[in-house]
Amino acid sequence: MIELHFNQLAQMEKLCAILILFSLLIANTYATSKEAKDAEKWFQKYLSQRKEKVAKLHFYIQDALGGPNATLWEVARSEITSDSPTMFGQVSVLDDKITAEPDRNSEELGRAQGLITSADLRVSGLAMNMNVVFTSGPYNGSTLCILGRNPIGSTNRELPIVGGSGVFRMARGFSISNTYSYDPVENYGVLEYTVYVFYA
Repeated sequence: MIELHFNQLAQMEKLCAILILFSLLIANTYATSKEAKDAEKWFQKYLSQRKEKVAKLHFYIQDALGGPNATLWEVARSEITSDSPTMFGQVSVLDDKITAEPDRNSEELGRAQGLITSADLRVSGLAMNMNVVFTSGPYNGSTLCILGRNPIGSTNRELPIVGGSGVFRMARGFSISNTYSYDPVENYGVLEYTVYVFYA
C-alpha cells in the first residue's frame, strides 16, 4: 500500500514537470514582440555564419569633474570616504561627451555613461561600469560595455569589453586608456581610449 502511494506521487511529480515544461513552451511560442523575432532572426543568422568582425576604435572622453556643466556627479559615499586617501566608497555617475579629437569642441561621436566606484583602500582604483553610446557615424545607435578595474594613476590602463548592442552584438575585447590632459583650475580631464573589439 505504501509502495503504491510512493509510485503515485512519483507519477504525479512527472506529470507536473511535464505540464510546467509544456506551459513554458507555449509561453515561448506566443512571444510575438517584433524585437524578440528580430533578435531571434539575427541570432540564427549569426549561428549559421559564425564570422566575426574586428574593429579598432580611437576616441577621447571629455570628463568635466566640476563646475556648472559637470558631467560627473557623486551619488553616494561611505562613512570613511572623507578620511580615505583613495576616496574609498565614493560612488559617482557620469555622462561624458565622446569626441573624435582631444579638443572638447571637436566632433561628438557619442556619450560615455555609467557608474564608477572608488573601490581600493590602498591605491586609486575604480570599479567601472561604463557604456560607450555611439550617437553618430557608422556605429550610430550601437553601444559597447566596458567593465572592470581602472587603476587611474597608471598609464595604459586595460579594461575588458564585455558586451554591446546594435552593430556590436556579442562584442568582446579590451580597451586601453590614458589621461591625455587634466586642468586642475577647471577640474577638467580628457581621457584617450583605444578599443579593440570582436563582434558578430
